[in-house]
Amino acid sequence: MSSLTAYIGLFLVAFGAATVLPFQSEPILIGLLVSGKFSVPGLLIVASVGNILGAVCNWVLGRFIDRFQHRAWFPVKKPSLERASGWYRRYGRWSLLLSWMPLFGDALTVIAGVLREPLWSFLILVTVAKTGRYLVLAALTLGTTSALGF
Repeated sequence: MSSLTAYIGLFLVAFGAATVLPFQSEPILIGLLVSGKFSVPGLLIVASVGNILGAVCNWVLGRFIDRFQHRAWFPVKKPSLERASGWYRRYGRWSLLLSWMPLFGDALTVIAGVLREPLWSFLILVTVAKTGRYLVLAALTLGTTSALGF
């Protein structure tokens, strides 16, 4: 696999994982980190940017099509939407620090759009959350592989 293909694949999976698509970027990132063939900062930047941009798509979705939330095709189901709305109303924009969480975090990013969170604050908090998750994952992965002699 070429470096470019690996980075593009990681970007696309990280992007998809931040949307309501059933992707997981963590196994791909771990595999690329363990391979030792790629730049760790490069992988972290690509995964983070992809994941952040996927969350921005959710924000846009919430911002502009919230009137369709009762349609069958709407990407977040009503119970998840209500739970995320409750969190968001209770904790405000700071709840976006949980945007790294599977499913719940995706709903939070849609809710942020529905509830008109400004894009600048959304980007700051989501960037901290999603990049932080990848940094922790990389530290655990590289520390674990070193300990195992890889």
